[in-house]
Amino acid sequence: MPVHLSDMSVIIGVIVGLIGWFIVRCVLTGFFTVEQNQRAVLTTFGRVQQLKGKSTLDLPISEHLSDEHKNRYNYPQVRVIGPGGPYIKMPWQKVHKVSVAIETASIAYDPEDPTVNQSWTILEAVTKDQLNIGVTGQLRFKVSERNLYAYLFGVKHPVAHIMGYFVSILRERIANFEAPRESTLPLGDLDESLIEADTSQLEGISINDLRKNLNELNEQMDRECLSSAARYGIELDASLITGIDPPEEIESALAAINTAHNEVSADISLAQAEADQKIEQSKRAVEIQTMRVQAEVEPLLRVADELKELKANGKSESLAAYLRNVKLQLFRRARRVISTGES
Repeated sequence: MPVHLSDMSVIIGVIVGLIGWFIVRCVLTGFFTVEQNQRAVLTTFGRVQQLKGKSTLDLPISEHLSDEHKNRYNYPQVRVIGPGGPYIKMPWQKVHKVSVAIETASIAYDPEDPTVNQSWTILEAVTKDQLNIGVTGQLRFKVSERNLYAYLFGVKHPVAHIMGYFVSILRERIANFEAPRESTLPLGDLDESLIEADTSQLEGISINDLRKNLNELNEQMDRECLSSAARYGIELDASLITGIDPPEEIESALAAINTAHNEVSADISLAQAEADQKIEQSKRAVEIQTMRVQAEVEPLLRVADELKELKANGKSESLAAYLRNVKLQLFRRARRVISTGES
């Protein structure tokens, strides 16, 4: 059957198209590079390249998971492509690149809704005494290259998920936060319950506890978020809560309460200083009197030793002369002497 010229042109066009597609897919787009602050994972027909027999439970990041969560967050380890290139990929393969640089965001950040939390500026929370407060601060995080499977395939919106995880922990900590009780007053023989009552009055307002112990709260958050890399593939590098503010309508009342508490604390500190000073003076007085008594007793002890030695050596005449001299001194000091007739 003869082939027409038009059919040949169609065949040639198809061949040229296939060659062009091959050049574009395999030559022009068949190479890729990875930047210094990036890591890449390659999938073949949608399947990620895994490290055989290895999971995230073999990594140190899983140490902070409970036994229950270890079964839940058991992800395979994947082959991670580091910075460099060019690397080759086939048309049926896809490259997933992620940035591992440290990012900073407000603790009120929500990537899914820019209008919440007063446009990402203030996070609302409730204290243990039912006081609505506004919390401000910064959060630093980065993608964990040791658990890219969880970041790329385990969670749909990992950044939104990790922010929700952090905020839920922060609100729970604020709602149950209790400042460490440290009494600066020496107990001694005082009523311990009275001192504890005074301390509770000074430290009983939750927002004051939070403001005075921001460092403790930040440390608690860092400890609670150590498992985030194993859970969601994002490492919470550090959290820094910088401000805790009450509602405007109670700001003046809270300031008055704090002023009164500061005055009470000053009075207690002054009383404690005076008590410490009196105790120290009493100690010094006891020491002085003890030294005086010792100074008076020491000569008597030495005289007693000498008399014992004289008696032991048979020198009764010297002993009698000493006793006579002592009696004469006593007679000189005495106002009245009663004699029994014995010399």
